[in-house]
Amino acid sequence: MNRRPGADPPRLLRSPWTAFLARRSARLLASLAIVLTASFAMVRLVPGDPVRAALGVDAAPELVAARRHQLGLDTPFPAQYQHYLDGLVHGDLGTSLVTGTPVAELVRTRLPATLGIAAPAFLVTLAVALPGGLLAAVRTRDGRHPRSELAFTVVTAGLAGVPDFVLAAGLTALLAVGLQLLPVAGAAGAESFVLPVLALALAPTAVLLRVVRVEALKVLGEDYLRTARSKRLSPARRYLRHAAPNTATAALTVAGSLLPAMIAGTVLVEKVFAWPGIGSAMAQSVVSQDYPVIQAMVLILGTTVLLSGLLVDVLLAVLDPRSVVRES
Repeated sequence: MNRRPGADPPRLLRSPWTAFLARRSARLLASLAIVLTASFAMVRLVPGDPVRAALGVDAAPELVAARRHQLGLDTPFPAQYQHYLDGLVHGDLGTSLVTGTPVAELVRTRLPATLGIAAPAFLVTLAVALPGGLLAAVRTRDGRHPRSELAFTVVTAGLAGVPDFVLAAGLTALLAVGLQLLPVAGAAGAESFVLPVLALALAPTAVLLRVVRVEALKVLGEDYLRTARSKRLSPARRYLRHAAPNTATAALTVAGSLLPAMIAGTVLVEKVFAWPGIGSAMAQSVVSQDYPVIQAMVLILGTTVLLSGLLVDVLLAVLDPRSVVRES
């Protein structure tokens, strides 16, 4: 049967990768829309008057009313939302109600500090958990070294259950105050990054170590690993070439799910270490009910989480192309 010319879609449009990227992009845009709307609506549900908080309790009612009118806070909610979207289209995130500083300038100066601890913390988590979980599985498989298994389980379970701010306080007390090895707070040199990065990375690393170990134990029991041992392949070749790639997919999937909590943890960690990032700015703005700053910080953190998740999805698809084909 002859087909009409042009009846079939172009080969590029029929590609599994094209369909995969189109789905992920659509999901990203939909999620961004939800984050954008939620960040705008939620701050307005918080009790209190941000203008009164900014001007002081003794400000004249006429001055408060004039300021609310100037900021458009006396208009209906849909009109405020439309004004907010119009500003975003033109790169305007608003102006701080407290300091009068453009929020875009605040983001420009504070975002690098937050990424400067969040990105290394995520990389440290992967760098420690992937080989560490595999080594733990190799050492404890088939019931070997039960004491090592018990120690691994106790330590990782303990670290995984401790909140970030508690870890931050404990690390400060031990390494900064007690041993005086590192700065207590602030961002004054490379050494000052160590404690915030450790505080963010310890709990996710413990969780990921346990996941990698469980996945590696499954892989080590597969027939192709037994075949590799029967061929007397070196341990390095067996574990690095055959076992590690097959545990990486599950590990990265879990790591991607840990990213939101890790980025959200920067809010409290930055507060503990007086770190000049977005998290500490958002904590201060919540106290002062600074709407524009809260909206911008939630939007930036949410966008960072979504883009990081998209990057992890693409990396997983590269490592396991069959998943792209199956979804298509």
